[in-house]
Amino acid sequence: MVIMNSSPFGGGTRTRVLLALSLLVESYPRELARVLDAPLSGVQRALQSLEVDGIAAGRSVGRTRVFQLDPRYFARDALKQFLRRLVEPELELQRRVAALRRRPRRTGKPL
Repeated sequence: MVIMNSSPFGGGTRTRVLLALSLLVESYPRELARVLDAPLSGVQRALQSLEVDGIAAGRSVGRTRVFQLDPRYFARDALKQFLRRLVEPELELQRRVAALRRRPRRTGKPL
């Protein structure tokens, strides 16, 4: 994993959450914490502050809060381009995201 020397979004966790969201399109706090290998509470705080700043948007799906980059954010396209460039050297993060299972296992299918 490449360690970033700066955090362009105010903090390391906020930046890493945004990078993961750019790869995943949408996700929930526990999944982000697992992908980033970060404490759940830190990821939740980062998402909350990103939501307050209008960069991320959350919605409830059942009892789970799902987040994505806010489609109404005034600089969303520029932000997505910037995040795409920032995530290029993050090979470990890209590998972890690619390894995620994003759909439920078929009923009765053996493990």
